[in-house]
Amino acid sequence: MKLEQIETPAALIDVARMQKNIARMQGRMNELGVAFRPHVKTTKCIDVVRAQIAAGARGITVSTLKEAEAFFAAGVDDILYAVSMVPSKLPRALALRRQGCDLKLVVDNPTAAAALAAFGDQHGETFEVWIEVDTDGHRSGIQAEQQTLLDVGRILHENGVKVGGVMTHAGSSYELNTPEALAALAEQERAGCVRAAERLREAGIACPAVSVGSTPTALAARNLEGVTEVRAGVYVLFDLVMHNVGVCTLDDIALSVLATVIGHQEDKGWAILDAGWMALSRDRGTSRQSHDFGYGQPCLLNGTLLPGYVVSGANQEHGILAAAQADPQADAQSADIAQRFPIGMKLRILPNHACATGAQFPEYHAVAPDGSSVEWQRFYGW
Repeated sequence: MKLEQIETPAALIDVARMQKNIARMQGRMNELGVAFRPHVKTTKCIDVVRAQIAAGARGITVSTLKEAEAFFAAGVDDILYAVSMVPSKLPRALALRRQGCDLKLVVDNPTAAAALAAFGDQHGETFEVWIEVDTDGHRSGIQAEQQTLLDVGRILHENGVKVGGVMTHAGSSYELNTPEALAALAEQERAGCVRAAERLREAGIACPAVSVGSTPTALAARNLEGVTEVRAGVYVLFDLVMHNVGVCTLDDIALSVLATVIGHQEDKGWAILDAGWMALSRDRGTSRQSHDFGYGQPCLLNGTLLPGYVVSGANQEHGILAAAQADPQADAQSADIAQRFPIGMKLRILPNHACATGAQFPEYHAVAPDGSSVEWQRFYGW
């Protein structure tokens, strides 16, 4: 199917850009001498994941048990569920383990660790559990020097649970925008996670895996001594937030939303699109960065950027395309909005956050260099 034939709004993946992004990340990990375990929550698409594995990825990271179940059913068995485990979800984890899935769980507190150990003992299952480490104060995890780290390790170890490793995610990297700051955070992430592993080992608790990663720190890391694997997700498609962070160009962004011009408000300088926040998502991550792209950066159907324009607003099913107010040509561009963007014209909108935008669609249209496309399914749920 050609782009002109696709009903809008639709999610497009530029396959050539995606393959380039995969090769870039995998090549960097190979140079640093670590395994790479991509985070598949960005795409939730087996076709994309197969491309990542073909390039050299070892196992995957998931954010939901639904992802674990779907990818295991598709033939992927080495899976890290990188969200702290709660007792109510243990039966599903047990079912996956008993089907042969090498599922690794994560905890970051004594309560969850004790519940997991008791559940495993009750059902005769030896779970593999990784402990989440907080290396930047961004979200969850235990700081490397906290006593809680050893408390959790001992609860697991002394109750027959395999401590498979430690993992961390430097999510605060999304707030940075210079190579120096990113490299410094990558080293902070590495050092903190390695230190946590050392403390567990010194306490007599085996800790074979040391897993770090975010897309910015993975690409900025200069030394990964002591690390066994890296995780990253959004790199496979990239987005406008990552562009502002400084780890990709606009031409690296492989995901876009295909939209159609359906009307105008000429007195306001608006072209109305059939892609609102239900298609683009409500994510406004670039509003806190140096360059605000509104709800997305418009491009022509062939991918050519339209500088000076943004999707400035979004309702549920309507997007507003307008001249960027910071652009010196804003008034002139607003004046000819109906001529520039006639009704029926199709555009591609680059997203702020690839994970959030992808989540709005049941499938992707994978676009080849010749403009033809095929459908790749993605899935929903937890």
